Amino acid sequence: MTSEIERAEVVVVGAGFTGLSAAHELNNAGVDFVLLEARDRVGGRVEAMPNGLGERIDSGGQFLCEDMPELMALVRARGKTLVGTHFAGEFITQPRMSEAQAERTYGTAMRIRERMNAIAPDDPAIAGLTVAAWLDRQNDPDEAKAVFHSLIEGLWCLAVERLPLWYLIDNDRRITNEVSELQYFVRETMHSLADDLARDLGGRLRLNTPVKSIERGPQGVRVVSAAGSIEARAVLVAVPPMMASRLDFVPLLPAALEAALGVWQSGAVIKMLARYPTAFWRDRGLSGMVMWRDPHGLFACDAGNDDGHPALVVFIGGPLARRWRELGEAELRAKVTSKLEQALGAEAAGFSDLSYRDWTDDRWSGGGYSDLIVDATATNAERIIRAGAPPVHFASSELSPSFPGYVEGAIVAGRIAAQRIIQSAIATKASGS
Repeated sequence: MTSEIERAEVVVVGAGFTGLSAAHELNNAGVDFVLLEARDRVGGRVEAMPNGLGERIDSGGQFLCEDMPELMALVRARGKTLVGTHFAGEFITQPRMSEAQAERTYGTAMRIRERMNAIAPDDPAIAGLTVAAWLDRQNDPDEAKAVFHSLIEGLWCLAVERLPLWYLIDNDRRITNEVSELQYFVRETMHSLADDLARDLGGRLRLNTPVKSIERGPQGVRVVSAAGSIEARAVLVAVPPMMASRLDFVPLLPAALEAALGVWQSGAVIKMLARYPTAFWRDRGLSGMVMWRDPHGLFACDAGNDDGHPALVVFIGGPLARRWRELGEAELRAKVTSKLEQALGAEAAGFSDLSYRDWTDDRWSGGGYSDLIVDATATNAERIIRAGAPPVHFASSELSPSFPGYVEGAIVAGRIAAQRIIQSAIATKASGS
């Protein structure tokens, strides 16, 4: 540890895709910066780990589609291999329905979502309403409402009783893909993209460096970590809002900004990957996609390569993740195996490996896949956070104008924030101050 104070133009806190994208933008503009990351790796909620077979698998964010232009461009620029997700075959519903009944029920659930998104987020008629309260008022069949309920808790990983309706509408409207978001995954892992971006930064990236405090003064900021202090003209806090709210700011942030950072809750998700000797579901004309109406928030899909690595990925989201994580590892595995057997038959228990990652209450991200606003009155929270308190700036996927909560959104948010800092520096130099 050194007592010397380091200096840079900008400090970026957090090396997820937001921070990495911002760092690249600063680097391309010739800005002197340092990127600090608390973990021993980059990527944030995107992560790769070895499974029991020694394969490196995506244990965090994984899927993408052609309607995510920035991420698709990055995949191609870095020479990655896109693997098309297998969709052909019958989609399984749980509890079981006939194909005709499933088509009607799931079609109605999608119309509920369309009806919801047709409401203006600032419509006074929905002020204070949660998604659960609004759904209860709808005159749709209970089975369709159960599908919608499960879909929301599976995608947003938070109880519908906690989600303000206006926020879900505003959030969902920014997720604009017309093809399935599960269209592709990266053979080399999504996390390999983060590693590639990190390698470009060399010594400007510092791992294992959690930030203790951010001090604001008349000349800029001082960012303090166990490794020492860095003085800079500006700091970009590129972590989810909940994690940003836990940082020690000296002096305290303006009251409105502090309040805006405090209205978020992280989602809860457990991601599992079941690797099989054969894709038995495909042989039986099944897609491998399973959606449960009961319990809410449980979903499975085919995530196997066509090179002898059949697999199903299982997502456990929202309140269900919080309940099942308390079971312990053995019972959790048994619970998921039983659910897969009920949906796909006895062969579903014959996996070669079953690996999982519990993102609930993750130390450095808060949870997954995203933070969400849980205060129905906090309609200006995102705007306030994006404005920041210069020289302290904030960015995260949650604040992105497109694809909030996704890797695409993180890339967009990081670039926007970096450009704002760059333009501010240009304006300051031009004014001679």
